[in-house]
Amino acid sequence: MNRSFWIIALINVINSLSFTILIPTIYQYGREFNLSDIETSFLFAIFSIAQFFATPIIGKLSDRFGRRPLLIISLVGTVVGNLLAGTAPNAAVLFFARFLDGVTGGNISVAQAVISDVTTPANRAKGFGIFGASLGLGFVMGPVLSLVAQQRSLGTAFLVSAAFAAIALVITIFFLPETLPQRADIDTNIFDLGMRDLIEGLSFPRLGILFIINLCVGTTFTLFTFAFQPYYLNVLHQDSKSLTLLFLAIGVTGVIVQIQGVKILTKYLSLVKILFVGLFFRSLSFILMPVIPDIHFFLVIGMLFSLFNSLVQPMISTLISLNTSPEEQGRMSGLNASYLSAANGIGPIIAGLMVDRSHPLTYGYPLYLAGICTFIVLFFAIRKRHQYTPKAV
Repeated sequence: MNRSFWIIALINVINSLSFTILIPTIYQYGREFNLSDIETSFLFAIFSIAQFFATPIIGKLSDRFGRRPLLIISLVGTVVGNLLAGTAPNAAVLFFARFLDGVTGGNISVAQAVISDVTTPANRAKGFGIFGASLGLGFVMGPVLSLVAQQRSLGTAFLVSAAFAAIALVITIFFLPETLPQRADIDTNIFDLGMRDLIEGLSFPRLGILFIINLCVGTTFTLFTFAFQPYYLNVLHQDSKSLTLLFLAIGVTGVIVQIQGVKILTKYLSLVKILFVGLFFRSLSFILMPVIPDIHFFLVIGMLFSLFNSLVQPMISTLISLNTSPEEQGRMSGLNASYLSAANGIGPIIAGLMVDRSHPLTYGYPLYLAGICTFIVLFFAIRKRHQYTPKAV
């Protein structure tokens, strides 16, 4: 791995810190503005819906103008959006701040394109494993910083998030070189990606199946992420401090798996089989979590989930990259991130419609649905495996 790889990995650690600081906070912060569960689900969703439309354009722009300038624009949006959210006087400003962060939020897709630029096909799985681990480091340190910030106020977590995004911005400006090997020659309007390309992307040879899998996987995961916090707080009767510590434990486990687990597993299993293993245990964990409303049972299943869930996204990203030509890495990463953003917008809304604050056990319903749907995705992935398995690695 060269110098640019480790610089983007460092940027990704800091950027993931900026993101994960907010995860234990958003649900409770929405409650401070007297938002209902369905309104809070839209607070989760608006960020992702904005990303859905913006990220493919950012990915395509990065193929034309380079990775570095687009990463800078994305990070500026994160800084400004989180500053606004942390000082929001009312819910309207908070919603706008989340929209602004989302509409400029192509950070991860551009970073993934950089990883594709600077790795060879032979070591790309390892590269995305380390990339995933750098996200995992955010899950290790982010909750701790969130816990410290929350001692002052929930809004402070957004301000701390903005500060870390600003650090990533400075590193990008002064230390990250341009990694795009060859700029795409695009004659059409650079911003004309639109729904047509998003729809056509699902039918791309080899890639379309992977996009569909990621869209479905992302939807089931966000069903889980929305219901997870209120279930933990309202059904298991735990507090925000222990919730944050649980995020820390999940993050530590994920980092270990992505740094060492991926490296070991790729020696014995193909990328596709590792994906199947991750999907199976992820779906099993979702279904088991709400079966017994006991904190000890939940923690055991949570650790099982964190062990295998961390395999899924690196494998999908690697398979997409290996099935994409070098000059299209940014565009395909952007499309993939956009489908994932659509999933992130769909999941919370579905979950918000399923729950009822006056009946706390309903917070387990989205978890059951996430597990059932993930099993369906696994079956689909197995049936279609010959259509997306790389010809050579």
